[in-house]
Amino acid sequence: MTTVTDTHARIEQMVNSHDVLLFMKGSPLFPQCGFSSRAIAILEHLGVEYGSVDVLQDPEVRTGIKDFSQWPTIPQLYVKGEFVGGSDIMMEMVESGELATLMATKGVKKTA
Repeated sequence: MTTVTDTHARIEQMVNSHDVLLFMKGSPLFPQCGFSSRAIAILEHLGVEYGSVDVLQDPEVRTGIKDFSQWPTIPQLYVKGEFVGGSDIMMEMVESGELATLMATKGVKKTA
């Protein structure tokens, strides 16, 4: 049985191993909910390199990520180890230009 501390440590390691990481339902090629699909579309629109974690494949991460971030829903976006928000916040930030600015300020790599 995995403890909450083990799951928290695993999530922290995942978050810190990518400049941009999206915890989502499904994969970038096959998102399993509209919110995850929207989040991927935003990241693709920004043209940044990102990683993803399919929470449907790991029930401990699916539950643990909500405690880790103190945010109740998925998807969840992390940039350089910092929690940014879910798809609604991502949408607001991309519309205002704030998300592109955040990516540039944090030195996130663009896709080739």
